[in-house]
Amino acid sequence: MIRTRTLLFYDSRLRRLGPLALPTLWGAVAVTWKLGCPLAQQPGLPMRIATSVLFFTVGTGLILGIRRGLSRALERMRVIADATQRVLLRPPPPRLDGLSVAAGQLSASRGASVGGDLYEAVATPYGVRVVIGDVRGHGLAALGAVVAVLGSFREAAHDEPELGGVLRRLDRALARHLRERARDEHPAVCAGREPEHPAAEEFVTVLLLEIRPDGQVYALNCGHPGPYRIAHRVEPVPVGDPLPPLGAFPLPAELPAYPCTRLMTGEALFLHTDGAEDARDPAGRFFALERVLTEAARDAPLSPAALIHRVHGALLRHTRGRLADDVALLVVRDDRVRVPAQPAEPGLRRTRPAPSPHC
Repeated sequence: MIRTRTLLFYDSRLRRLGPLALPTLWGAVAVTWKLGCPLAQQPGLPMRIATSVLFFTVGTGLILGIRRGLSRALERMRVIADATQRVLLRPPPPRLDGLSVAAGQLSASRGASVGGDLYEAVATPYGVRVVIGDVRGHGLAALGAVVAVLGSFREAAHDEPELGGVLRRLDRALARHLRERARDEHPAVCAGREPEHPAAEEFVTVLLLEIRPDGQVYALNCGHPGPYRIAHRVEPVPVGDPLPPLGAFPLPAELPAYPCTRLMTGEALFLHTDGAEDARDPAGRFFALERVLTEAARDAPLSPAALIHRVHGALLRHTRGRLADDVALLVVRDDRVRVPAQPAEPGLRRTRPAPSPHC
């Protein structure tokens, strides 16, 4: 095992140094020629030009070799970042229990494909449950809270019969993450006791939805923007009195889910984080999200993925590609076909079968 690890270590080093091998050899030959060859010691302009060309060629080769190695390292980092995004914010299935679903994210951190926003949608025995949230701050520093909340939701959504139970599980998972992070940041202060102040006073705004088979939607809102309902027109959906963000204050003892709306066939919910409505252009004007959705609703019915793409494009044009905060979007459209109950024909009535004489 040790020998294998040693071989892998040296193989990795050789791969990194490979692009520099040929330019380094050229440099050694050039220095040897300059110092040891009598012809190179002769004065004169032609020999100076030849020496300069030789060393310029060697320097160019070294620069190109370093650039090639950095490009390979950057490509490996991009592959790792894409894999991380697929694990943390995996794309939701396009179909969930008769619903069409799509989601997407724009990170405010340059070069980052994940940030402080989170979303997930899962089909459960209690209906399709959806979460969207926003960690205080943005970028790579918020990934720990994203992992804690999403990991808890993916289990609790299937286990808890009530939406309030799911929210309590998310709150406990975030509290554990903040305590562990505080211990890591202040090991001397937190030794032998719980930290008084959680790490960075972090909190998460969360919107939980439960979409039942009949289209009824229930919500629990912890300081998060409410969704838009897209039908014949676009309108904001009330989600009840807001609860405190997770991690900021304790949750109340009772957590009844709020019946906020009902989706009919073909109607959709558009969920977003506050980075969408708070995005500004260079003149300081806010992004008109509701107007963009209204314009999209006038066109032929858009798929959830097409609607996400359209809003992303409008956001990037509005901000000139310079977002101040992460943006997460999620669209759920009800594509279920509901057959209305058929009335009984006049003069017919259902009769119970006669009991068997053997009973």
